[in-house]
Amino acid sequence: MTDTDSAQPATDDASAAPAFTDLGLSDAVLKALKDVGYETPSAIQAATIPLLLEGRDVVGLAQTGTGKTAAFALPIVSRLDISQKTPQALVLSPTRELALQVSEAFESYMAHVRGAHVLPIYGGQGYGTQLSALRRGVHVVVGTPGRIMDHLEKGTLDLSELKYLVLDEADEMLKMGFAEDVETILAETPDEKQVALFSATMPAQIRRISKTYLHDPQEVTVKTKTTTSANTTQRYLVVSYPQKVDALTRILEVENFDGMIVFVRTKNETETLAEKLRARGYTAAAINGDVPQAQRERTVEQLKAAKLDILVATDVAARGLDVERISHVVNYDLPIDTESYVHRIGRTGRAGRSGAAISFVTPRERRMLGTIEKATRQPITQMQLPTVDDINSTRLTRFDDAITTALEQEGRISAFRDIIAHYVEHHDVPETDVAAALAVVAQGDEPLLLSPEDVLRPPVERDDRRGRDRDGGRGDRFDRSDASGRRGRDRGARSGGALAPYRIEVGKRQHVEPRQIVGALANEGGLSRDDFGAIKIFPDFSIVELPAELGADTLRRLESTRISGRLIELAPDQGRKPRRPRRD
Repeated sequence: MTDTDSAQPATDDASAAPAFTDLGLSDAVLKALKDVGYETPSAIQAATIPLLLEGRDVVGLAQTGTGKTAAFALPIVSRLDISQKTPQALVLSPTRELALQVSEAFESYMAHVRGAHVLPIYGGQGYGTQLSALRRGVHVVVGTPGRIMDHLEKGTLDLSELKYLVLDEADEMLKMGFAEDVETILAETPDEKQVALFSATMPAQIRRISKTYLHDPQEVTVKTKTTTSANTTQRYLVVSYPQKVDALTRILEVENFDGMIVFVRTKNETETLAEKLRARGYTAAAINGDVPQAQRERTVEQLKAAKLDILVATDVAARGLDVERISHVVNYDLPIDTESYVHRIGRTGRAGRSGAAISFVTPRERRMLGTIEKATRQPITQMQLPTVDDINSTRLTRFDDAITTALEQEGRISAFRDIIAHYVEHHDVPETDVAAALAVVAQGDEPLLLSPEDVLRPPVERDDRRGRDRDGGRGDRFDRSDASGRRGRDRGARSGGALAPYRIEVGKRQHVEPRQIVGALANEGGLSRDDFGAIKIFPDFSIVELPAELGADTLRRLESTRISGRLIELAPDQGRKPRRPRRD
């Protein structure tokens, strides 16, 4: 391979970008782009797509959220050979969340390529589903390194006819300890293939991989814009995941909004949340990559015409959406990068109009919030959950307004006066009681006002530096190697399950760090970061606190997980003595 990479800067001026029709993409892909509302290529897309269509290897230096998924996916979809049933393209992603997002993007771009299939492969999903799909035949595989390694070792993933390989978020994969896995996978693929490597930074290890496994790569660098509109007020609410629906409902009650977009991470969640909002009396609809273009256009027209107030959307589905009525954007799920955040809240506060952006932040997402503030150079103000009094005050005001509006309809009021007078005369009931009874009839079974028992409490946050609750109370002390910043017994007690120590056969000699252990086990075992307690790293092994009741399938997956290229052989810790130091 070559020792010199050619470099090509990419402008971030959208006005200088060509149209998608100028890039050489297939007609089916261009039709799919029209469906999802893509208008003009981003800088990384305009610079990278022609190179990949020419067959060049590419190194793309760009932050997440700049449109790089489309930059590598669109050329791949344009050149797929549908008759080939073994995988033609492999995309390696550091996390299962990103793998799912990339897979959903591929599905959108394949909408008009008959018979094309993409398969996400990641930990936490049963092997059966993946094996069945592989036997039927898939054209694109998107997976995490650990699970891809498992399939290669089992002989269930055939990469012998691979034509395209993409390393997405390469620097993140290295940070999570996947370097050896990535190189092993690269070595298992055909020499004659096209490779695209995308990374936010270019550390020495990434540069070495580029020089070793890429052939005369063209380097494309994109400087990103991370500015947000000064007309948009930005707030955040700390809320646990189970509280999100109730928190959103309460915000809808107290916020004076016109039209709203609620952003979620997955297309399934768009439908689920929209249904929950409709059940609570709001006019809401979902748009995602699976929604046909005709239906999408009808939904957007309904939003513009005020026949619909809330749109629940994924990032891909909302691209290019510009509706004047949108006064609020809610990040129901916080985006995984700053560019996506900027793009989302850019749907409001446009053309001089004022707008509001509210982000739901779980306690463990505080760091991402700080990253967004630093990148946008704008503070995001914390807001509190609306109280029972706040909501009741809003409801009473709206009730008063409804009465005032009704009183202005003199013709209809006059007709009812005689009816009320007749009832009062024959039943000897005060008019105020009749009015109250009519309010009960109008309200139905749903009470007008909340009771004090309906309070929604914010989640307790820990200050990792002092082991204190943020309200100043003394919290549990924590071990500095604890992956979640809390003692395992505190996490277990709050989630309803105890933690237990497990042993893994990697340690300081393999240069592992807690974040690598958390990343690998979370990806392969389908665990949340809140499932981790203390992590203690010894020379040849480590002890990790995990839920005591791990399922048999989860244990099997984790036993074959690799960290730094080594099988971890996870098993419940039996208090074994540390192994004697190895002399290798």
